[in-house]
Amino acid sequence: MKYMTAEPFRIKVVEHIKKTTKAERQKNLEEAGYNAFRLKADDVYVDCITDSGTSAMSANQWSAMMLGDESYAGCRSFYKFEESVQDIFGMPYVQPTHQGRAADYIMTQMYAKKGKYAIGNMHFDTFRGNAEMLGALPLDYAIDEGLDANDEYHPFKGNVDLKKMQSLIDEHGAEQVSVVIITVTCNNNGGQPVSMQNIREVSELAGKYNIPVILDSARISENAYFIKLREPGYADKSIKEITREMCSYCETATMSAKKDGLVNIGGFLATRRKDIYETANQMAIVHEGFITYGGLAGRDMEALAVGLQEGCEEHYLEYRINQAQYLGAGLKERGVPIIEPIGGHGVYVDGKRFFPHIPQGEFPSQRLVVALYEAAGVRAVELGACAFGRKDPDTGEPIWPDLECMRISISRRVYTNNHLDVIIAALGDIYEDRDSYRGLKLVYEGPITSLRHFTAGFELL
Repeated sequence: MKYMTAEPFRIKVVEHIKKTTKAERQKNLEEAGYNAFRLKADDVYVDCITDSGTSAMSANQWSAMMLGDESYAGCRSFYKFEESVQDIFGMPYVQPTHQGRAADYIMTQMYAKKGKYAIGNMHFDTFRGNAEMLGALPLDYAIDEGLDANDEYHPFKGNVDLKKMQSLIDEHGAEQVSVVIITVTCNNNGGQPVSMQNIREVSELAGKYNIPVILDSARISENAYFIKLREPGYADKSIKEITREMCSYCETATMSAKKDGLVNIGGFLATRRKDIYETANQMAIVHEGFITYGGLAGRDMEALAVGLQEGCEEHYLEYRINQAQYLGAGLKERGVPIIEPIGGHGVYVDGKRFFPHIPQGEFPSQRLVVALYEAAGVRAVELGACAFGRKDPDTGEPIWPDLECMRISISRRVYTNNHLDVIIAALGDIYEDRDSYRGLKLVYEGPITSLRHFTAGFELL
């Protein structure tokens, strides 16, 4: 007899969440400019805007926090954190930062160059923003299958397109490419994994031209679990064996530890190059704090040291990935169009297929975010025309992204499948009534286009 697998933990502390009326939610949306980022968290029933910094910490993490010492020069908490990072990443030099975007900033200052290309599968928005402010030219080179929301199955849609990478080098010269950044998993197209073969081949190609390779490793253990499940030769390897091999093909890694580190704050830069580490030290002193705390309290580093290890436990990862599968399967049963295969940290609804009558210039995925909150108090996030749209620098005409999605992120160890059932029911009902919805008009955006979705303002059409 086959038994059902439940969460690999027991719930001992609960946080009360309030329910709101539809009229209250409509008022909240109007006051927030129809931007979910501007809603108050207390007015959200099920919060799926991000999986970053929203994890529930374990009893072992809370216990470890009690041992955290003063966070300055040579604090003992740093050495526990450093040892944990070295164990998983196999890199000797570790610089903590207060969160991942700080590590992004330090890395960008060293690797992104004005007027030169930064190749990636799909760059995370904070790296892109940092790179653009420097005058660098970030390019997304995910494989074509990774840009096709209708392609039901490819095991590694996060892979970098090697042919596009080689063509750019051939056309412009290797000296015009300053860095290659592989984001694992690939956030922008559904939390899709990158194969070990692809990481290795990207490293080999870049190595021919002395181009450094960086791993954006926010969800490294989730990516490793997909490799274990889907890539030949890895079924019998441990998660940490896989993570260390992934990192062996890169010289530096950055991490927003608020994802697979299972903490609410923290990040770091790890590297095998002493000169990069020494430069990171100096930048951390200026921007973050001393090199052995990097903007974190000792208790934060203690929690992170434990969380990184827990994030590599296979029972946890099985539960984690299967919860996303549960949500995706439920939405498919209601006919809701999603990106497949389902990724690691959530489910991405295809805004183009959901609202085919709403053009990208009227932000169909953002309209879906608004509809979901209005219907059920569930907060998701748009990853489409607002987040990734831009203007042609020569003509000023809008350039719309290939993928137009609403991301439903699942916080780690926080929600049960009953909460996900609320999302399934609400989105299913909206989909049945989809023809009645109209789009949005963008009425405010910030000066940096790649970051405008955080503060944008909209009006209903």
